[in-house]
Amino acid sequence: MFRYVLIASAVLACAIAANPNDYNAYATKAASDIRPDGGFEYVYETSNGIAAQESGVGGNHATGSYSYYSPEGQLVQVSYLADENGFQPQSPWLPTPPPIPAAIQKSLQYIATHPQYQEKSQSSGRVSGGRFGFLKSIAG
Repeated sequence: MFRYVLIASAVLACAIAANPNDYNAYATKAASDIRPDGGFEYVYETSNGIAAQESGVGGNHATGSYSYYSPEGQLVQVSYLADENGFQPQSPWLPTPPPIPAAIQKSLQYIATHPQYQEKSQSSGRVSGGRFGFLKSIAG
């Protein structure tokens, strides 16, 4: 539980640091619950528009969200899932990777349509993928 309180405090500290004029903000809502089965949930809101909520099973998984107002006055909302695959945030505010360049995409399509470059069987003892195996591993 301490870990979750620490995470919530870190989110709140980051949001306050983003808006240093909000040092007079106060909590308008705060609640938490720890269940005997190891489950938990918490929620809080502040007078300056910061809000967070999370629920889950300690050490197993958690889902939640947080929101705050940027210095420009725009509402930033992030939802997330944390499980065996790690922390997985979702928000239109998060950066995204650039698209795959057209030449690389064309090369990957070519390799996928030509069987001589496909993976060899494990019993052959050869390195899979031939000369272009590294490109296939990039493509997934």
